[in-house]
Amino acid sequence: MEACLNEELASPTELEESLRNGVILAKLGHCFAPDVVPLKKIYDREQMRYKATGLHFRHTDNINHWRDAMTRLGLPTIFHPETTDIYDKKNMPRVVYCIHALSLYLFKLGLAPQIQDLYGKVNFTEEEINNMKRELEKYGLQMPAFSKIGGILASELSVDEAAVHAAVLAINEAVERGVVEETMAALGNPSAMLLNLRENLAAVYQEMLYQVKMEKAGNARNRYLQESLESEDIYDRCLTQAEIQGNINKVNVHGALEYVDDALERQDPPALCQALQDPVLALRGVQRENAAWYLDQLSTDREQKALELGYVDLLEQEEVQAGVYAANEKGDQEHARRQAVSRINASIRRGEATETVRELMSPEAQLPEAFPFAAQLYQRELSLLQRQHPQGELGQEELYVAVEMLSAVALINRVLEAGDVYGFWSSLVSPALDLSDIEDANVQRYFDDLLKLKRRSGKAGVAFLNWNDIQACVNSANSAVREENDQILAIRLINEALAQNDPEKTLTALLLPSAGLSAVTLPGARRYHDVLTTALRQKAQVTGDDGAALWWEEIQQGVSQANQDTEAAKRMALGIAAINQAIKEGKPAQTVRVLRNPDVSLHGVVAECAGAYQALLATLLAAKRQAGNAKHHWVRHQLKDGSVYYFSLQSFEGSWEQPRDCVLNSIHLSWEEIQSTIMGVTAAHDRERLWESNAGFVVRLQARMRGYLVRQELVARRHLLQEQLPAVIKIQIQAYVRMWRARKRYRERLRYFRKNEVVSHCKKLTKKNKEQLSNLMAIDKQKGLKSLSKEKRQKLEAYQHLFYLLQTHPVYLAKLIFQMPQNKSTKFMESVVFTLYNYASNPREAYLLLQLFKTALQEEIRSKVDQLRDILTGNPTVIRLVVSFYRNARGQNALRQILGGPVQEVLQDKTLSIRTNPVDIYKAWINQMESQSGQKSKLPYDVSPDQALSHPEVQRRLDISIRNLLAVTDKFLSAITSSVDKIPYGMRYVAKVLKTSLAEKFPDAGEEEICKIVGNLLYYRFMNPAVVAPDGFDIVDISAGVALHPEHRRNLGSIAKILQHAAANKMFEGENSHLRVVNQYLEETHAKFRKFISAACSVPEPEERFNVDEYSEMVAVAKPVIYITAVELINTHKLLLEHQDSISPDHKDPLHELLEDLDELPTVQSLIGESAPNLGDGSPEQALAQLGKLEVSLTLANKFDVMEASSEEADTRSLLLSTKQMLVDVIQSQLGDSLLEILQTAASEDQEAFHHHQMRRRALREAQTPDRLKRNRSLAGNSQLSMEEKKRKVIRNLRHLESLGVVDSANQYQEIINEMAKDIRNQRRYRQHRKGELVKLRQTLHGLNSKTSFYEEQIDYYNQYIRTCLDNLAASSKLNGKSKKQQSLRYTAARLFEKGVLLEIEDLPVGQFRNVIFDIIPCGEAGKFQVKAKFMGIDMEQFQLHYQDLLQLQYEGVAVMKLFDKAKVNVNLLIFLLNKKFFRK
Repeated sequence: MEACLNEELASPTELEESLRNGVILAKLGHCFAPDVVPLKKIYDREQMRYKATGLHFRHTDNINHWRDAMTRLGLPTIFHPETTDIYDKKNMPRVVYCIHALSLYLFKLGLAPQIQDLYGKVNFTEEEINNMKRELEKYGLQMPAFSKIGGILASELSVDEAAVHAAVLAINEAVERGVVEETMAALGNPSAMLLNLRENLAAVYQEMLYQVKMEKAGNARNRYLQESLESEDIYDRCLTQAEIQGNINKVNVHGALEYVDDALERQDPPALCQALQDPVLALRGVQRENAAWYLDQLSTDREQKALELGYVDLLEQEEVQAGVYAANEKGDQEHARRQAVSRINASIRRGEATETVRELMSPEAQLPEAFPFAAQLYQRELSLLQRQHPQGELGQEELYVAVEMLSAVALINRVLEAGDVYGFWSSLVSPALDLSDIEDANVQRYFDDLLKLKRRSGKAGVAFLNWNDIQACVNSANSAVREENDQILAIRLINEALAQNDPEKTLTALLLPSAGLSAVTLPGARRYHDVLTTALRQKAQVTGDDGAALWWEEIQQGVSQANQDTEAAKRMALGIAAINQAIKEGKPAQTVRVLRNPDVSLHGVVAECAGAYQALLATLLAAKRQAGNAKHHWVRHQLKDGSVYYFSLQSFEGSWEQPRDCVLNSIHLSWEEIQSTIMGVTAAHDRERLWESNAGFVVRLQARMRGYLVRQELVARRHLLQEQLPAVIKIQIQAYVRMWRARKRYRERLRYFRKNEVVSHCKKLTKKNKEQLSNLMAIDKQKGLKSLSKEKRQKLEAYQHLFYLLQTHPVYLAKLIFQMPQNKSTKFMESVVFTLYNYASNPREAYLLLQLFKTALQEEIRSKVDQLRDILTGNPTVIRLVVSFYRNARGQNALRQILGGPVQEVLQDKTLSIRTNPVDIYKAWINQMESQSGQKSKLPYDVSPDQALSHPEVQRRLDISIRNLLAVTDKFLSAITSSVDKIPYGMRYVAKVLKTSLAEKFPDAGEEEICKIVGNLLYYRFMNPAVVAPDGFDIVDISAGVALHPEHRRNLGSIAKILQHAAANKMFEGENSHLRVVNQYLEETHAKFRKFISAACSVPEPEERFNVDEYSEMVAVAKPVIYITAVELINTHKLLLEHQDSISPDHKDPLHELLEDLDELPTVQSLIGESAPNLGDGSPEQALAQLGKLEVSLTLANKFDVMEASSEEADTRSLLLSTKQMLVDVIQSQLGDSLLEILQTAASEDQEAFHHHQMRRRALREAQTPDRLKRNRSLAGNSQLSMEEKKRKVIRNLRHLESLGVVDSANQYQEIINEMAKDIRNQRRYRQHRKGELVKLRQTLHGLNSKTSFYEEQIDYYNQYIRTCLDNLAASSKLNGKSKKQQSLRYTAARLFEKGVLLEIEDLPVGQFRNVIFDIIPCGEAGKFQVKAKFMGIDMEQFQLHYQDLLQLQYEGVAVMKLFDKAKVNVNLLIFLLNKKFFRK
């Protein structure tokens, strides 16, 4: 057994116990009869249940499988043990005896090695022997004679026992003599019945048989030393026929395996194939065309075995068989793969993108997963590769690499369209995409750049980015990021050089290409350093930060300013040199012209003073020449900002630093000297001219103006003091008072507005309407489940069979409902059962759901209802679910039609007021009197009902209310009783079942009591809630945000109370004795209710209603399809496993078989596989919950439907249908007394013409028919035949049908005529059924359109509500009217960090926060902001911030959010900042 099973068994003393569960025996049966005992039929194969809970009754199935395998093998039944011998250990020696016989029999057939004789090799202690004896005596058993097995087996299998016995003894004698020829002759005796003898192995036979016989004889001698020789059998020392045959087979197999090994050694495929086909090996599935695969596979197995053993050895027969199977599988896969690759190339060549992606998805191609949405991408790229290929054909390896890369590209395109950054990163780093230089820090930059590129490509007509586009975009983004980082590093070096006060380092840093600075020149080094140092010092003073640093814009601005200063200084120095030269030449006109040079910027130059300028400047120059030195050419200029500029009069070049060995020219006039001279000359000239021309006029003008102003001021003050001062004071006081009052009112109004408008809107926005707004503004992230993996197909089919059984056999679900707690059963029904029946969306599923309700209700009444009152006082599960289903789904429109009219009248009657409580009427009367008189009433306010009724006014008002109540109630009653046909059929049928079931269980109960219970179902549970709360059941249209008035709700409650009492025939007594006048009305109304209930219960059975019979399921064309989530599917499976014994006690029930096919309960991950959507940064629990919501489509099928599995019957039905169609065409054109007469009579030309005309009309109708509604192609093809061709084809078909037993020519094929008549008769029923379905569909469509309009109005209302809230938030910032556009805010990160808004920036120390700027810019739409980030003046990131999102996060309790995926901010403080700066809150 260990050799057959390739596993180690328990010790001999424990083996018997381990055999009881039958697992080992069933595996043994699979070894020699795999078709009888497949592995999947072995129960508890890994013995997990046996180890956990012990034996289970299903373990007996394993024992029976083993017995079936031995029967199939042909082992005589005399050896077979009974099932109880093993399971209950009634006769374990018989079991061991059977195993010995089976071993010998398998050895004879060459299927297993022979069992070894362990006599003398195994020693048992006295205690073990005594224990065994006691066990045998306990059961009254005897140890079987194991030595007789060979003889018994021979006697059971042979025909002539004496001949066989003599031949076997002759063989034993020949073997003892050792002569090969004699042994071979004895073996060849026909009486010995030995098979597969081979002459070339005669010597091996002799050696093998002699060795085995000697070993057996030795064991026999040892055995009978202590026993009587009389009990010795001849076969104790001689070989039996089975042992001889088994050893011959063993030698033959070994020889055949040597031929196989020789062929493998020579690497000869034909020889190997011939050796494998040797009948001795009995190998299955050997195919000559796979010879090369056999050679490759078996050579590999041989080498592997040699490595494991350490030497070369022959392959065993089982190893060769396994190698053949593996090679066949590889060959088949390779063949299928080549064909698939050929189809793919052909499809690519044809240019059909859809067909190409379908072929790429073929499992035979063994390619990575392809996505249909990217069909154009695959077609475009693969077509390009195919054209570039030298042979014009792509191989499988090339396709594999290409498809793997293109699928990764397709996923990148999809996540870009979805805007999923997290999914984008996982797709970008996919090894299949093989992009280079991917940096995780740049993922947002990659995403933004690729999204922009995709949008541009989409506008250009290219739907998908290719790999080159993605790699180029990644390289571009990396380059941009590197440039930014290099630029930041260069700016840091510049600031460090400025801090070190080193102009040379400053210039070196400025010249770095990464700095990106323009127009940096060598001569301006010192000026760059001075200007930037000054700018840095000023920035530190302004910001108060000693560690402040210059940013890129400031540095570029400083460089430009330094260049301008250098150019201006050079032009100024040239101008000063020109002035000195002109002075030397002594030409006043030329001197004044160069003095007016704008580059020199001299002030006060007047042309009339040219001579004076020349004279004074020449004098000054002559004086300096006497004292100075004119040999040197360097001059020094002091600029206005205090800097010094050196200029060479020889080369006319300047420098900001003093040149080496520089000696200054001391006679050169400087700018200050020239300006001082000019100012002195010009001032003297101006004074002289002014006084000369205007001295007298100025004096007179001043005198007159002063006199006039003094007089005017005197007159004005006198007038003000004498006449207007009192009025001015009064006006000022009044204006101040009005302004104070207006300001007070404005502040009160603003305070009220902020408290009662904006705050309430904010609360509504974030709490009350959170769910609605979340649904409106949520982004669609559905990833749904597109398909199950290939490995899950078998489990999928098992689930399809299981749910079909549950759907069509309601007894399982009916029992399951009552096995669970009530809260779980309700959830189970609403989430799974209604889904299983598709909410009764078609007649078939409506019928099946009613059958479930009927079965469950009957089960509940049978098992849980002990008294009639239990239905009323309790809350029956089935009734609750039935009412919920038909009131909220199918019956909602019915309730609207029944109750909509009277409810609308009550709501529109503004004067209707129904009060039946005397105390309420009394208090309303008191309030009315006090309101009218303005004085407090002398009557007490708190009174009892009797005290209130003692007042005539109260009694009068009560009488009026009762009259109004009865009048309105009559309208409701009339609407209900006259609308029996409007009640959903399912509701009426359940009422009928309830009435019938109660009458059967309680035969002594009166009809009155049962009618009360049925009335409780139809009115109180089904209709009464809609009367009390019509807005909750869509009975009337209520605008969004509007609720029913309390007065209306009280009126409807009073009406519902009267109807409830009438339906239950319950009178008003006790506390409601003041309403006794209504009791007579209740009795009359109850009689009407009884008629109504009786009429409601008078409905046909569902079979008649839905036209369903026992054959409907068999003839259905379309299979039912349900959509169920993965978690619902698993929960249903789990519930069935937990309660399967309670639901179906019979273990032969189909439910047990289907649950066995499903095996263990799967998890969500194992069921769905890896096709899960990206779930972001959520927790594993959230990810698992989201994964469980994925829907699976199940096409239900009956596993036990024999007709469906028969392809021959399907062909027969198709042939019958085609024949009937052609017969109809022939009979329409040609008449006759019988079918044979029509078929045998030739058609006339007129009949042919008429037939042709009919076929043309049919073809025209077919052309206008949509593709999905067109007839079968074979039927359409028959329409093109002529009448004679159709007749010949009909005759052939009739003969074929007659051979199949469908029709009979003896009665002139009357069967097919009857079938045609039946089809014609059923056409009317089909048309009526179709019309009824169309009416229902139109009603459903109308209802859906109404619902759509209603929800669209609600959406508009909530959108307007959101906009109003945001506008109100922003209103305060516009009240002053000073600015039309809100200004943006600018904060450094350090400032936001101080405020607590900013918490941290990843990878950036706090000390660098001062170099980060955040700009918060309000967008055009209220509540939206754009946040820009800069680092040292370089634009880094942008982020769209929505105020509504912040409020949502605050409501959900999220305290911290991320900006730019790096900066963490405090949500509450950010909201406070925005409120303060933009909304003035």
